[in-house]
Amino acid sequence: MSGVAFAERVLHANRKLFESAHGWTIKEMYSKDLQQDFDEYAPTTMSQKSLSYLTSLDMMSGQEDRENIIRARELGKGALTKPFRLLESKHLGVVFTFAVYCTDLHDDAKKEDRIKATAGYLGGAFDVETLVENLLRQMAGSQIIAVNVYDITNETMPLVMYGHTNVEKSKNTYVSSLDFGDPARRHEMRCRFKEDALPPWTAISTSIGIFVIAFLVGHMLHASRNRIDKVEENCRIFQELKMRADDAVIAKSQFLATVSHEIRTPMNGVLGMLNMLTNTRLNPAQLDYARTALASGKALINLINEVLDQAKIESGRVELEHVPFDLRAILDDVLSLFHGQSRDSGIELAVYVSAKVPKILVGDPGRFRQIITNLVGNSIKFTEAGHIFVCVHLNEDVNNLMDGDEGEADDTLDGEVESAGPLTDMNYRFNTLSGRETADYRNSWEMFERLLAQEKSHRSGVDQDTRNYCDLNGAVNLVISVEDTGVGIPLHVQDRVFMPFMQADSSTSRNYGGTGIGLSISRSLVDLMSGEMEFVSHPKVGSTFTFTAELQRVPANVPEHILREGRNCYLQTPPLTTCFQGMRVLVVDGRKVRCEVTRHHLQRLGLRVEVAHTPGEAAELLTTTVDRGNRGSRDSQRSFATDIELIFVDKDAWGPGTWVNFRSLLTESFIGQLSHNQSGLTSYQYRSAAGRLPNGYPTLNSMKKMVLVATSMNEMELSVVKASGFVDTVVRKPLRASLVAASLEEILGVGDGGRDQGQNLQGGINSLQNLLTGKRILVVDDNPVNRKVAAGALNKYGAQVDCVNSGRAAIQSLKPPHNYDACFMDVQMPEMDGFEATRLIRKAEAAAVDNWQAGRFSSFGRRLHVPILAMTADVIQATSEECMRCGMDGYVAKPFDEHHLYQAVAKHFFGPN
Repeated sequence: MSGVAFAERVLHANRKLFESAHGWTIKEMYSKDLQQDFDEYAPTTMSQKSLSYLTSLDMMSGQEDRENIIRARELGKGALTKPFRLLESKHLGVVFTFAVYCTDLHDDAKKEDRIKATAGYLGGAFDVETLVENLLRQMAGSQIIAVNVYDITNETMPLVMYGHTNVEKSKNTYVSSLDFGDPARRHEMRCRFKEDALPPWTAISTSIGIFVIAFLVGHMLHASRNRIDKVEENCRIFQELKMRADDAVIAKSQFLATVSHEIRTPMNGVLGMLNMLTNTRLNPAQLDYARTALASGKALINLINEVLDQAKIESGRVELEHVPFDLRAILDDVLSLFHGQSRDSGIELAVYVSAKVPKILVGDPGRFRQIITNLVGNSIKFTEAGHIFVCVHLNEDVNNLMDGDEGEADDTLDGEVESAGPLTDMNYRFNTLSGRETADYRNSWEMFERLLAQEKSHRSGVDQDTRNYCDLNGAVNLVISVEDTGVGIPLHVQDRVFMPFMQADSSTSRNYGGTGIGLSISRSLVDLMSGEMEFVSHPKVGSTFTFTAELQRVPANVPEHILREGRNCYLQTPPLTTCFQGMRVLVVDGRKVRCEVTRHHLQRLGLRVEVAHTPGEAAELLTTTVDRGNRGSRDSQRSFATDIELIFVDKDAWGPGTWVNFRSLLTESFIGQLSHNQSGLTSYQYRSAAGRLPNGYPTLNSMKKMVLVATSMNEMELSVVKASGFVDTVVRKPLRASLVAASLEEILGVGDGGRDQGQNLQGGINSLQNLLTGKRILVVDDNPVNRKVAAGALNKYGAQVDCVNSGRAAIQSLKPPHNYDACFMDVQMPEMDGFEATRLIRKAEAAAVDNWQAGRFSSFGRRLHVPILAMTADVIQATSEECMRCGMDGYVAKPFDEHHLYQAVAKHFFGPN
């Protein structure tokens, strides 16, 4: 036997999924071209090495194999082909085929049942020519006996399987039947002397030899058949074991989901009550105890979530969503999560997204956020000083630059920054976000600058170009890097970084905390996004984790407001203000990378941004020539550029604390320019005459508004902000577009800028207080503790809350017309769960519309369609999908926090009352 192979049955509806899972396409057997579309296929997936060339070939594309496969699966027995030329050897041979079924079938099972239960086909190939030649080599080589093997299924037209001549039966012909195991086909072997009859002793010995040969051939065929039977039995056992394993995985997943719900439900009560306790009057020690308990509870919840995610990934039950989302809004959310930790430790935390990345993409926003959160969280944990920088570019742009740089050793680890001002600390000598050394040269300023050049060429006619770029259909391949200047990863453990529950050593968990599972989950999620994750790390320098992800573009003919109407999407909420469109501002920062990051966030608000890296450059941009006569005459004067309205200065523009002297440095640069003007005034004369010069000349009091941008500020620094010429409002990093907008409104006295700065820095314009004040909300939960927690959390933000304890009570309360603005519905409740209650509420709303159209009543109450948000401790993916299917508008996992609560309700109503 040449070998054994297994071909899997694949229906056309499952073809793409099958090909994607195996990484190859189904091919036609003889031409090996891409197989055309048919109802079903039988591609070879497993084989012995001798038949490895059959992998991916469709066995049903060969006429003989197709007939044999169909006969084998309909009969439930082994089937043998008629003789044909085998693929590789081109020898005559036969294939013996068994059908492999998913379940045990009775001998009298119907043909339709057998076809439906077929999982695949097990086949053994017999090279008859090689088989007989090996057995008869010596006798055939002595020119004594001629041997022929026939398929005599059709006796009138026997098919020659071996031999070159047709040997007719005669008195000198010895005939022996052969059994290949298929009763539907008959075979025989014919032997004769090539010459006249031999002496009796020769004839006797020859006859004995022929008998022995025939016996050996039959024995080998019988052994081969038994071998195929054994392989088929093993395959059936493996199929059964696989089904049991799948059932066990499902049971494990359901068990984990149930256990998680049982753990998270009381934890929701614990965390909710602790959170309410922290808002009561406590002395400092009591407040510290409550906050410590709250932090410990949140850590436990995070650990439960990570273990559940790892279990679902291992069982292959993680499915990605495909919904529209704003990638920049996702990154802003991640920055908001870590802004407190970064400010407390003085770490520079920043995000930059290339202008070539479309505003709205299609993918799984939750899983994308989870990856970024894991990576940034690790960086925060292992970084004590310096920066954490998240960068997003198109993969093709980065690859093009890397291909062009192949062979070049332009590594920023050895390249120091060209000084743009006084450097006061050797830790700030590198041309990076914070001036500290980094691990991966691919994030160097040189690479960053070249990517910026591509973006600027793309920006020419920015609106039209961006629109044309986003009109393209298909995938968007992104490359996202998270760079930090932390402790780095020891070289001897870098090969096991992505293994679950593995850390560098036992001290890592003691010193920094964590379970070592986040990176494993992140890489698995990246794999699901058709991407790859890698890292570069140097001990005591830092680490850079980079991953790619394949997302989709939104069709160009779908406007953004249509996307916002969809329930299952994640966009900037509320939309960014447009009241600053066209305003011209100046950013002053000696750190070039950081300067571009600030420019990026300002441009998101529509501002026109100029940048300066030195006070001299700033002075040049802030002055413009005003002609009062002929150009170049004494009447040609310099004055402040009237269209630059704000100057943003980084706190550490040229090193720590250099911001204090910026006003004086700028003034000196400006006076130096004026002293060489045609007025003939020296710097001393200008200072002496300040405030008394003719109209058109600037004075020291005519400076533009200067805004300080800082990661952290101590009390002493805050006290000198105004004395140094800056406005009261300090824009705190990490920068986000909504935060910058809130600060600008306060500085310029527009919009809601009258609110206090603290509120602007914490939550942007529309905080939960603004969203929920005066809103009437129904809470549905069978657990009294959960009702108390939910009501307390919503009351805290000004909502009027009513509670009911069952789905039936919710249906009565929300029967149109009603006076509720929203409903928070528990999913798992006795008698009637949240899913069924929501379906009945939606039916009642539909009936109300019919009644209104029929004129039976004229009012729906507050809302025709009341937003229903699921709240559940069950975080399994199927629960989220069921929420959407039954008509719910959103999903909040218990215990919900302020950030997630805001995201859930903001799309349904925002703004005061």
